[in-house]
Parts: sequence; C-alpha cells; structure tokens
Amino acid sequence: MDCKEALKVSNGNFDKAVDFLREKGLSAATKKSSRATKDGLITSYIHMGGKVGVMIEVNCETDFVAKTENFKNLTRDLAMHVAAMNPLYVKPEDVPEATLQREKDIYRKQVIAEGKPEKIADKIVEGKLKKFYEEVCLVKQKFIRDTNMTVEDLIKASIAATGENILVKRFVRYQLGGDEAADNAL
Repeated sequence: MDCKEALKVSNGNFDKAVDFLREKGLSAATKKSSRATKDGLITSYIHMGGKVGVMIEVNCETDFVAKTENFKNLTRDLAMHVAAMNPLYVKPEDVPEATLQREKDIYRKQVIAEGKPEKIADKIVEGKLKKFYEEVCLVKQKFIRDTNMTVEDLIKASIAATGENILVKRFVRYQLGGDEAADNAL
C-alpha cells in the first residue's frame, strides 16, 4: 500500500516514489527515536594488526532485532568507523560544557582577529561549531563506507529498516602506545 501511495503522490515517477518512500521511512525513524532501547549488542573490532581496538554498545528495542545479521553488520560497521575516525563523543550533547565553551571562545577570537564584523561573528562561530561536531561526534561524522551519508543517516536508515529505535550508547577506543587521554570511554 505504501508503494501504491508513493506512486500516486509522485504521479507515477518511479524515482520520486522511491525518494518519497525513503523520506517516509526516515520520518518514521524519527518518531521511533523516543522509544526505549533495552537490548542490543556490544561489539569489538581490532584493526591494524592489533594496534587499534574498539568496543561499542549499540542498543535496540528487542533481542529479536539484536540477533539479526543486519544489526550485527551495523554494529561492526560502527566499531570499524570508530577505529578509523577516532571520534571523541557519541553525539553533540555529550560534549562537556567546558570543552564547548573553550571552542566557542577560540572561534570567536579567530573571527574577531580576521576582522569580521561583530554582528556576524555568532553565525560564523555556529558554523565552526558545526564543523567541530562533524570532527569529534560519531553521529555527525561522514560514514567511512559511504561519505554521502553521516553515521546518523546510517542509523536512521537502520531504524527505518528494522522498525525499532537504535541508539549508540557508548564506545571505547584503544590505540597501542596511545596516552590515556586519547582513549575514549563514553
């Protein structure tokens, strides 16, 4: 019925119908994001001959979904992404207020030093913060296997496919010879 509705809305245009269905699925994923995630998996990934290791906890609503091959693949992909991209936080809300304020202060000083007007400084700082989140927050990073999507997009697509809320709870990344401050334990 959804396919029929999509074709009707898109006046028979197959490509637009596919886009409509994808958007509908993602909007359904957004609605599911408030549901409790009490099951899931902890997955590990070791990379570069044992020089980088990751453990990640990805939650879903039921053990039925947690046992599916698609969910297991998602958790492996996320663990591999963490190993490769070394995010510091899961999402922007996890960034400590002191770190966020320090970044804002640095960006504001940079903007003023560049001679930009005070009235547009806040917008420029917000743009730089967005870039900061893309560098240090897992869900805002470009997914290593498909840079046309973010990790957040990947998770939303999985939510749409499974019909359950999926949430990255935490991860830890170890690097041989790394200092303790560089290891992430969220």
